Order: sequence, then structure tokens, then C-alpha cells
Amino acid sequence: MRVYQVEGAFGLENLKLAKRDMPEPGPGQVVVKMGAASLNFRDLMMVKGLYNPRQPLPLVPLSDGAGEIVAAGAGVTRVAVGDRVMGLFVQRWLDGPFSPEGRASTLGGPLDGMLAEYQVLEADGVVKTPAHLSDAEAACLPCAPLTAWNALFAQGNLQPGQRVLLQGTGGVSISALQLAKAAGAHVIITSSSDEKLERARRMGADQTLNYKETPDWGKAVLKMTGGFGVDHVVEVGGAETLGHSMTAARFGGSVHMIGVLAGVMTKLPVTSILMKHLRIQGIFVGSRAMFEAMNRALTVHNIHPVVDQQVPFEEAPEAFHLLARGGHFGKVVVSF
Repeated sequence: MRVYQVEGAFGLENLKLAKRDMPEPGPGQVVVKMGAASLNFRDLMMVKGLYNPRQPLPLVPLSDGAGEIVAAGAGVTRVAVGDRVMGLFVQRWLDGPFSPEGRASTLGGPLDGMLAEYQVLEADGVVKTPAHLSDAEAACLPCAPLTAWNALFAQGNLQPGQRVLLQGTGGVSISALQLAKAAGAHVIITSSSDEKLERARRMGADQTLNYKETPDWGKAVLKMTGGFGVDHVVEVGGAETLGHSMTAARFGGSVHMIGVLAGVMTKLPVTSILMKHLRIQGIFVGSRAMFEAMNRALTVHNIHPVVDQQVPFEEAPEAFHLLARGGHFGKVVVSF
């Protein structure tokens, strides 16, 4: 079978097409014939060696993927050959609190990921694909929408009428927009592109803000909310945006730390956390139980992930360049 793997050293130039033996399922495992895989910023960082410089190579990248089970090992009962499934990003996080064991079982590093024609996964580490979704749409679910679901619902207990602030128009933010609007929330979203903001409004965003035109956007959000602030911030920027998010949050509000698109180190006035009684919550995707709960919501509300661009498997490296250029609205997908 064909795979893409990072060989010899990190870097997009070292992402090479290679051949490996067809996998066989062991006890409790399944073989999935991949239909599609999607990219996250983490995948780009992993290939470049920025996420984990000690990651052993070669590595098959990509954390997200969907396909069909074509073989099952002994003892597999919860899924069967012919089932359409998605891989669980954290293979050993089925339910309950996150753990070091779970962190060591993530696809696309340290475990081989989904940019392969066939992949062996634990039977417990797959989730059935909602019937209304294509493989390309389903391949978007394991990280970005599940992260948004964990932040807003599993951790945030989002209620109708609450205000949610989203940063940018990548996979997590657009998924959060869809989920928050389905729950009856008021959504404010930022972007540097007026065109993308208009698309977000067409998807239901209640208020929009161009952060290039308004660099002090945390204070601008306070003004937009009559000085009250927002109940939830889905924080994907990291170091350069966290201070603005804390300003925009209401007293007693929650800032859900998800990404580091704008850096990992910063100085913060920690007194704001105390004086505003803020909750800063780290979010690392989610468990299988959360995934299955989200899928029920997606089915009830007929929500389809936003696929911005699809690249054929034979041109998979180009998908990384598309992601690096940052012009996408929603997700970039590799189709097999």
C-alpha cells in the first residue's frame, strides 16, 4: 500500500510517498480503508518538527481520517467489516478524565497517522460515521469539531443566549460557529478578511470583527456587548491573542485554550484572571464518549463540516502548503 511519511529529517521537503506492506489486524483491531483525511495546524507543526522535535521518524502524518472497515481481528464486536468509521485522535481516551496514557496514544504523532491507503486501529479507537456525512466531511470531525464540542459543551456547559467569541475561520472556529448556533448562542467571530466574515455571517454569525482594522479587538468586543463581555472565548491564537481574549471575557467567563497559532510564550497580567474571576481551561480534543455525543447532535441538526478544499492523495503534500498559506475557510481535505 502507499503511504506518505516524513523520512530522515523533519520538513515538508521530506514528506515522501512510500510503500509499506498491507496491514493485518491483531486481536481487538480493525483495518480501515481510508476514504479521506483532513489537516490540522498540529499536523503541519508535526511535519516541520515544531510540535515534538523528539518524534521518531519515519512518521505517517495526519490525525484525522475516515473510511470503511475491511478486516477485523479476533474479539472485535462493537464494529464490523463494512462499517464506515472515523479514527479517534486519542486512541485510548474512551471516557472520563484525560490522562498521560491518552496523551501517548495520539494519531499523527507519536502513533502513525491517517495519510495511508490502509490503517490499523484499535476497535475501541474508532467511531461510526454519521450516515448523512461523506467521507470527506467525516474526516474533518475527529479533531476540530470535537475540540469545539469539548470546549463549549463538555467543559463550558454552553446555554442558549450566551455569547461566544471565536477567532478566525479555521476548522475549530467554523465548527464552533455551527455548534454554538445550533445551541441557540450569540456568536461573535473575528477574521482579517471581510470576505470570510461575510461567509461567517451567512452561516449565522451574529456579529463580526476585522482584527486587522481593529487591533485592540478585546476592548472592541466589550463595546459590542455593551461592556458585559462574552461568556466563552474559543482561544486558538495562543500567546499573542490570550490577553485580548481575557479582556473580551465577562466577569466569571471562560477562555478555552485550544491552539497556539500566534505563539506559545507571552507575559500576562495575571491579576485580570483573579479580579475578573476568569476560568482558563486547556482543551485537548476529546474522548470517544464526547465524540459520540457530538455525532448525535450533528445528526439531529443535520450539520455538515465545511470542506474548503480537497486535494487528491497523489498531491497530498500540496495540502500542507495550502494550510501553511492560511487562506482556507473551514478544512483542507485529502481524498483517497
